[in-house]
Amino acid sequence: MQRLPQHTKDFSRQLRAEMTDAEKHLWQRLRMKQLGVKFRRQHPAGRYILDFACVDAALAIEIDGGQHNEMQIEDNLRSEWLKDHGWKVLRFWNNEVLQNIEGVLQVILQSIHECDSGNVLPPP
Repeated sequence: MQRLPQHTKDFSRQLRAEMTDAEKHLWQRLRMKQLGVKFRRQHPAGRYILDFACVDAALAIEIDGGQHNEMQIEDNLRSEWLKDHGWKVLRFWNNEVLQNIEGVLQVILQSIHECDSGNVLPPP
């Protein structure tokens, strides 16, 4: 297994400590296998750090705030890279998570059931 650079580990740790309200809200529903699979917070994948990842299902979940309106090109490149490496990417807006958590969880559950666990990205 390839070791992560210390700065990546430190940055992931910092992001976990500084989660947004939407990320905290979703994490309360994803943690401890509440959906039947394990999720990780701020999980490194290549040069990216995923908001949430279910490695077994190769499912990446990104929670986007208003700043992502101006970052669509970067977000699209990121999503394409992840897809090219076997990940399925789900993106939700902060307000979706905060105002419709049950709907968000339904989409995530459906994706978990559809994912092919054979397409898991090897550890970075």
